Amino acid sequence: MNYEVIIGIEIHCELKTKTKMFSGAPVLFGAPANTCVNEIDLGHPGAMPCVNRQAVAMAVQACTALNMEIDPLVRFDRKNYYYSDLPKGFQITQQFHPIGRNGHIEIETEEGTKTIRIERLHMEEDTAKQFHYDVGTLIDFNRAGTPLVEIVSCPDIRSGKEAMAYVEKLRTTLYYLGVSDVKMEEGSMRCDVNISLRPQGSSEFGVKTEIKNLNSISNVQKAVEYEIERQSQILDQGDQVIQETRRFDEATRTTVSMRKKEGAVDYKYFPEPNIFPIRLDEAWIRSLQQAMPEMPEVRQKRYQTLGLPDSDVRLLVANKDLADIYDQVIQHTDNARIAANWVIVELTAALTKRNLKLSENPARPQDVASLVDMIVAGDISGKQAKVLFEEVMEGHDPKQVAEQKGMKQLSDSSALLELINQVLDEQPQSITDYKNGKDRAVGFLVGQVMKKSRGQANPAMTNQLIVQELKKRIG
Repeated sequence: MNYEVIIGIEIHCELKTKTKMFSGAPVLFGAPANTCVNEIDLGHPGAMPCVNRQAVAMAVQACTALNMEIDPLVRFDRKNYYYSDLPKGFQITQQFHPIGRNGHIEIETEEGTKTIRIERLHMEEDTAKQFHYDVGTLIDFNRAGTPLVEIVSCPDIRSGKEAMAYVEKLRTTLYYLGVSDVKMEEGSMRCDVNISLRPQGSSEFGVKTEIKNLNSISNVQKAVEYEIERQSQILDQGDQVIQETRRFDEATRTTVSMRKKEGAVDYKYFPEPNIFPIRLDEAWIRSLQQAMPEMPEVRQKRYQTLGLPDSDVRLLVANKDLADIYDQVIQHTDNARIAANWVIVELTAALTKRNLKLSENPARPQDVASLVDMIVAGDISGKQAKVLFEEVMEGHDPKQVAEQKGMKQLSDSSALLELINQVLDEQPQSITDYKNGKDRAVGFLVGQVMKKSRGQANPAMTNQLIVQELKKRIG
């Protein structure tokens, strides 16, 4: 039987604030266990929460980037349940009044652009982190109270590839905003996927399973594709899919049952009594929206306008840090296409060779641009450019180095013709070879001219002039 796949995705994303959602404790990834906590995070009696203004500002910007309706009246609720990683015995969240509703983003699919609706975005606090061992469980409360936004999509996704594209688009958008590190491997972005199947043409939803805490974008696609196959086999055999929570096992590339869900849990939500509703000033919201950085879609269109190849555009947009370097370079040159090649290929290779991160790039943008302009002007050859780039990576001006080392490319036609004729006089056999149709003779002669000019002859011009002179000599 043919089935329609129905997928909805919930993403928890830690906000990049200095302090926690409702306390002044610092937010530091990798700090020693239980060193970034205070009385509020630990749920001590009488400790009162105070809303993090920066977290609300980041949530407003995230809603704007995701084309959402923003509720200017911020209200919080209590989600009541007891678990060892929840010291207060409840979580402060926005169950009834999310700050954002009815948004959407666009993803690229094999069939073209597709719009994925976003149901809601709400703010809440993270839980502590547990470490399970054979002899017991340890808890690190550093994460408790870290600001989160939860983004819930509508069930508009229909395949593993679409799920991966949606998560990647959301990750890129939030990263460009600067509201989160979105590092799935560190847990600052966590992904839960809900999947169900129904017969093609049916309007009723099937029984869904939830895959929890997927830790990479590639695993999102792998987990979804495996789960689609698993559910299809169950339904083909005439059995029923069980509503449950599952996890993805990277080693076996399968989903594994964690716990069954008999029904919805009653969390006994009620308005948070210790946080009064907060009315956001409309002018403040507008100022946050006006201060937002360039979004991926805008950058993509700008690069396309510059005439960059699609492959370069995709690579730069996907890597904001590299694209920022490229943007700095093209402030100093009009040769955008060649500059892109040098940043994407040569610069990244040079950084890798030196074991440096993009943030540690020693090459000054104006020097990279100057090198590109020298290549385009024919002042240096490609081989000379690579030598000079090593100097650029040391923070040196390529023009000054070229002058000091006498590396200026010879592009004067009369000077080149003098060298070419000397070589032709010395190599009569090559003239005979060319006359007999052996085109490789031209390459040999170019090499001889390059040797005589100590590598300074313009290769393209040399090649052209040699062919002209050969034709003259053979009549």
